[in-house]
Amino acid sequence: MKRLLLLPLLLLLTCASFAQTTLRGTVRDAGGQVLPGVNVFVRGTFDGASTDSLGRFRFETSAPAGVYVVQASLLGFITAEKPLTLPAPTAPLNFVLKGAPHALGSVVITAGAFEASDEHRSAALNTRDIQTTAGALADVAAAFNTLPGTTRVGEDGLLFVRGGAASETKVYLDGMVVQNPFNATVAAVPARGRFSPSLFKGTVFSTGGYSALYGQALSGVLLLNSTDLAPETQTGLSATSVFLGASRTKRWERTSLALSADYTNLTPYARLLPQNVRWDQAPRGLASSVSLQHRTGQAGMMKVYGTWTGQQLQIGQPSPEPAGMQTVGLRGANAYLNATFRGPLRRGWSLQSGVALSRDDQHLRPDSVRLRTLEQALLGRLVLTNDSVHARFNLKIGAEGLVQQVSQTVQPNAASPLRFRPEFGEQRLAGFVESDFQLSDRLAGRVGGRTEYSGLLGGWNAAPRLALAYQTTANSSLSAAYGHFYQTPDNSLLLAAAPRLRFERARHAVLAYQYTHNGRLLQLEGYHKTYTHLTRFDGQQPRNPQAYDNGGSGYARGLDLLWRDRKSLKNLEYYISYGFLDTKRQYRHDPVLAVPTFAARHNASVVTKYWVPALHTLVGATYSYGSPRRYHDLNQPEAGYNQGRLPAFQDLSLNASYLTKLFGQFTIVHLALNNVLAQPNVFGYRYAQRSDVATGQRNRVAITPTAPRMVFLGVFVSVNKKNPASVNERPE
Repeated sequence: MKRLLLLPLLLLLTCASFAQTTLRGTVRDAGGQVLPGVNVFVRGTFDGASTDSLGRFRFETSAPAGVYVVQASLLGFITAEKPLTLPAPTAPLNFVLKGAPHALGSVVITAGAFEASDEHRSAALNTRDIQTTAGALADVAAAFNTLPGTTRVGEDGLLFVRGGAASETKVYLDGMVVQNPFNATVAAVPARGRFSPSLFKGTVFSTGGYSALYGQALSGVLLLNSTDLAPETQTGLSATSVFLGASRTKRWERTSLALSADYTNLTPYARLLPQNVRWDQAPRGLASSVSLQHRTGQAGMMKVYGTWTGQQLQIGQPSPEPAGMQTVGLRGANAYLNATFRGPLRRGWSLQSGVALSRDDQHLRPDSVRLRTLEQALLGRLVLTNDSVHARFNLKIGAEGLVQQVSQTVQPNAASPLRFRPEFGEQRLAGFVESDFQLSDRLAGRVGGRTEYSGLLGGWNAAPRLALAYQTTANSSLSAAYGHFYQTPDNSLLLAAAPRLRFERARHAVLAYQYTHNGRLLQLEGYHKTYTHLTRFDGQQPRNPQAYDNGGSGYARGLDLLWRDRKSLKNLEYYISYGFLDTKRQYRHDPVLAVPTFAARHNASVVTKYWVPALHTLVGATYSYGSPRRYHDLNQPEAGYNQGRLPAFQDLSLNASYLTKLFGQFTIVHLALNNVLAQPNVFGYRYAQRSDVATGQRNRVAITPTAPRMVFLGVFVSVNKKNPASVNERPE
C-alpha cells in the first residue's frame, strides 16, 4: 500500500521536473535597432525560435531542471549567450548582438554574375528594367540579351552566353530548374519566355563561375526569385495590340493569392502591318496562372505557382526549292507547377525545399511530316543552410533528384502507317556542399562542390567550384572564380543515341573588377572557357546511333564591360554594354573546329530611359549591334567550313510609358516600336537540296525577321488599388 501511495507522488515530481517554461525576450544590435530572423535556442535541446519583425522571440522549453545556456545567433554578428537556470524566472531575456569585425557578406563576389535583388542594390536589371527596356517587350531573355556576355540571335530569341549554345543556359525559378522556360516555336520565329517579369523580386544572371547549388548548365544560369506576399488586393486589366489579359490578386494578413489569364491572337496585327512571311494561321494562344504565397510562423514562407499555356500557329516561310514556300504548323501545350518552402529550423539551421512538375507536348508539322515530342518531368530539391556555425563562414548542403520521360513520334505524312518512336527515361541525382567564408575584412570567398549521377548515361561526375573576392576600396572590388561544369546532352541528342553518350564538360576561369558608388556601376570581366566531351555526330546519318560520340571540344574567351549610370543627369538613366568573344568549337555535325553560327565577335548595346515629369511619361531607347556571324556557304565548300559572313546585326528600338488615370483608376499606356529603321537583318540562309544544273550552284533564300518592324500598343489598368502609384512620380 505504501508503494502505491508513493507512485503518484513520484509521477507528480517527475512531471514537475519536466514542466514547460516559457522563454521570451528581444534581440537588438549595438545601435539599439531590433534584429528580425535571429535564431534563439537552448543549447543542447531542440527548443528555440526565430525573432519576428520587431526583434521579439517567444518559445517554450520542457528541459528538466538544471543549468543551461541560451544562444542567439545571426549571420554577420558575434553569437551572444546567456546562462539559464530552470525553472527559469519570468523576466525576459534581452540580447544585444555586436557586429562581427569581419562580417560575412561585407565583400560581395561579383565574378560572372549580374545581380538584381533586395540584398545587392548594385542591380544590373530589376523587374522594372525588364518591363521598360526598349526592344525587350517585357520579355526576360530579351532584356538580358542587352547585357555583356550574350549574343543576340534574332531568329531564336534565347540566351546565348559566351560562345555557348542556348541549351547551355538554364533558368531557375525559386531554386528549381525549369525544363521548358520558353514558349514553343518554329525555326526562325523567336521564342518568348513563359514567365512575366512582375512575378520576380530579384534576378541573378550568371555568365560563368556560378555556385555549386546549380548545375546542368555549361555556360550560365538565370536565377529568378519570385515575390513573397503581394502588397495589396487589386485587379488588373490589359488590352493590347496582340493580347487581352485580366488578373486578380487578393491579400490577407499572412496569405496572398493571384490569378491571371491572357488570350493572344496576332491575326489582326499581322493583317495591318507588312510581314516577311505568310501567316496561314497567325500565332494565337491562351495562358493562365495561379500564384499562392503563405507566411508560416515568423519567418517561414510557402509558395505555389502553376501555369498552363496552349498555343498554335501555321507559317509559310520562303524556301529555295521550286515550290518557293515551306509550310510549318505548330500546336503545343505546357503545364508547370512549382511548390517551395523556406523557413528557419533549430540551432542556426534553415531549410529551403521544393518540388516541380512539368509536362510539355508539342505537335510540329513541317510540310507533310508529323512530329510529336512529349516531355514529362518531376524534380525535387532540398537545401540546408547554417549561418551560425561560425562568425567567419556558413555551410550549405543539399540534394536534388529528377525523374524525366521524353518520347517522340515521327510520321512521314498523316496517311503513312510508318512511325519512328525514339524515347528515353532519365533518373538523375545530385548532391552539393558549399560555404561562404571571410578570411579578413577585405577578403572573402566561396568554396563548394557538386556531384551528379545519371541513370540514363550510367555515370557520375564531380564538379569543384571556387570563388574569391578582395575589396580594393570602399566602392570597388576584384573577384575571381573557377570551376567545372557538367551537363547531359540535349534531349534531341539523347533521343538519337542516349546509351552511347556521356556528360559534356566545361571549365570556367573568370576575373572581374567592379566599382559601384552613388548610382554608378562599372563592371569589367575577362574569362576563359574550355569545352570537352561535346556531343558530335555524322550529319549524313543523324538517326544512326553509331554515328554519335563525345569527341567534340572547343573554347571561348573574351572581355565584357558594363557601365551603368543612374545619377549624373537628372531623370536619365542609361547603361552601355560591350562584349568581345573569341570562340571555336566542334560539336554536333561540325566536321572541324570552327566559329559557331550563333557567335558574334563583338556585341554592344546602349539602353537609355528618361522620365519627362511634365508629360508623366517614361521614354526609352535601345540600340544593339552584333558583328557579322558565320554561316556555312554550301556554294563555296572549297573555302572551308562556316566560312561565310552575314551582315552585321543592328536594331534601334523605342518605347514610351504614359501614366494617367482612366475612370479614376491608375493606368499605363505603353507604346513600343522595335527595329524602327527597318534594318534588313539577315540571320542565315536556307539552301536547296540540289545544285542547279545550269550554274552548278544551289539556290538559297535569306532567313530574316518575320516582319520589318514590330509595333506594340497596350493599356494596363489597376482597379481597386488602395495605394496607386502617383502619375507624377517616375515608376519604380
